[in-house]
Amino acid sequence: MSQINSTGARQVLSFQLGGETYAVDILRVVEIRGYSPVTRIPETPHHMLGVLNLRGNIVPTIDMRRRIGIEAVEPSALTVVVVLSVESNRGRRDFGLVVDGVSDVLDIPGENIRPAPDVVNTHGEELVNGLAQVNDRMVLLLDIDRMLGGETVEVAAAA
Repeated sequence: MSQINSTGARQVLSFQLGGETYAVDILRVVEIRGYSPVTRIPETPHHMLGVLNLRGNIVPTIDMRRRIGIEAVEPSALTVVVVLSVESNRGRRDFGLVVDGVSDVLDIPGENIRPAPDVVNTHGEELVNGLAQVNDRMVLLLDIDRMLGGETVEVAAAA
């Protein structure tokens, strides 16, 4: 769930993936760090890269390009890991999302936020919970709990 103030506005962290702008609730962001290699875990979904040791905390790391179904690329100097706190049926857990680059912290007025169209991906999941017009670009607001809170948490718990 995104942070919504009394006027219906949301404060989000925006990032780039394949030329598109996505965003997550700013209150879920634990840390933004440069990309670093991960320890791979066998027999995990294709989008799970492995785990990072973040000050003694084991953090499952997801390639967001693969997760949303766009072609994976080699990390660049701009590639970052956004560490987020995710809610699931097992409680809160931190996840790292590998993204092409972080853009801005945005304050999006409530009147600029529209519900996501009734579109689901090939796995039957609704990953986008809203669309926002910010200046001349469309920002897709991700539902990280739905996106990462199910099977991914189960796999991460096993790791």
